[in-house]
Amino acid sequence: MHALLVLLPVALFLALLLYVGYRANRRLSASASFQSEYFLGSRSLGGVVLAMTLVATYGSVSTYVSGPGLAWGYGMGWVVFAAPQIITGFLILGVLGKKMAVLSRRTDSLTVIDLVSRRYDCRALSILLSLVLLVFFSATTVGQFVGGAQIFAAITGLDYKVGLIMFAAVTVLYTAGGYRAVVLTDAVCAVLMLTGMFLLGYVILHDGGGLSAVMAKLQTIDVQEDGRSALLTYNAGGALPLSLLFSAWLLVGFCTVGLPQSMVRCMSYKSTQSLHQAMLVATIICGALMIGLTLLGVFARAVIPELPKGGSDALIPELIVGHMHPLLAGITIIGPLAATMSTVSSLLIAACSAVMRDLYLQAAGHPCPDAVSQKLSKLMTVLIGAVCIILALYPLDVVAWINLFAFGGLESAFLWPLVLGLFMPRMNKQGALLGVICGLGVYTLMGIFKLNLWGWHNIAWGCAAGFIASMIGMYLGPRPSRAVAEVFFPHKAA
Repeated sequence: MHALLVLLPVALFLALLLYVGYRANRRLSASASFQSEYFLGSRSLGGVVLAMTLVATYGSVSTYVSGPGLAWGYGMGWVVFAAPQIITGFLILGVLGKKMAVLSRRTDSLTVIDLVSRRYDCRALSILLSLVLLVFFSATTVGQFVGGAQIFAAITGLDYKVGLIMFAAVTVLYTAGGYRAVVLTDAVCAVLMLTGMFLLGYVILHDGGGLSAVMAKLQTIDVQEDGRSALLTYNAGGALPLSLLFSAWLLVGFCTVGLPQSMVRCMSYKSTQSLHQAMLVATIICGALMIGLTLLGVFARAVIPELPKGGSDALIPELIVGHMHPLLAGITIIGPLAATMSTVSSLLIAACSAVMRDLYLQAAGHPCPDAVSQKLSKLMTVLIGAVCIILALYPLDVVAWINLFAFGGLESAFLWPLVLGLFMPRMNKQGALLGVICGLGVYTLMGIFKLNLWGWHNIAWGCAAGFIASMIGMYLGPRPSRAVAEVFFPHKAA
């Protein structure tokens, strides 16, 4: 009976996503341009939907599980670490939004790699970035599937594989409906992520005796020599050095401009008014989710004083199982599942585009015709999703490792070719190639050899190496052609 009450809201949620995907698929079939609809939703997103899909894509299962779990141990210091995430939506849309929208329409680009190819006319760069995107996105998808299935199994008591196949298959099926299905289900997921957060907050404050009682309890934990609790200091009593906190402004702040799954959102909205509305809504929703969930992890220390046996990642499952009515637990579990599924669907559609639009384009020398693309795109989405599900059923250590550094790896690979390419007329393909190779290379090697220089996260050194290499290549290589300048910088070329 307990399991049925938990599963009822989840089943309704999965059915809703399938229905949204079905409606989007019908519109996809009736679209005049299959590829434009499948990969960008015919560039017709409104402001609220754009904001919701951006937030839902950025949030993941770690937002619901790992973040609060770490905040349980580090206290307010981890809230400081998470704070830069507030600016991500505003930053991505504000810096890249208008530029990418205009240029993607001018060059008829449907993917980020499309735009890179038009800007640099370099097959090696396009193939390299397509492979980076495909490998990292697939590995991240596997990691999301594993994390979501573990949460599902811990809360419902069902077998891990049953939960994985149940929600992963639904995700793959509705993603096959194309970009519109992804963004509409993302909007639903964002609302349910907020709902789950508020329910968790209610339970924590209720069982903790109210906010005053919770704060009083926290002040008695990990008390330092000066009489203050380490949980209530900005650096967790010295456990989080300033170099690491400043690194967070790169990893989850400024460098998120280089995440291709977020960049593509800048190509899909319908008007400037929608862009401005999305910047405001995304900042509010992203701040509420990222800071709210992290704060709940800190407050949970007053309710669960001892670390669960399963470690910090078991904190949220223990809160849901041990402190909620089964029906309420079923509603709350939708939050982390929604975070998982919204991230996965965005990664899958982007991975499919890397194969269908980008690698095919470079191999064949021309875009895939609509008639062929319509069959192959859905098949490729299902195939990539099925491979990721199989890998998640039997996860390998190497996949987990790739998933850990994929976020920063994507930033170190995509940041400078896009940002410098969009805003610096002098940027050329030599600079872009060197920036990708050196940035991603330094970031990856430091991760493999576990190098930690002065407490700074590896993303700082990867991005620094990428920027320096881009500058060297830019000034040693020739200027871009006049044809490129006329398209990307018409005011300079005139």
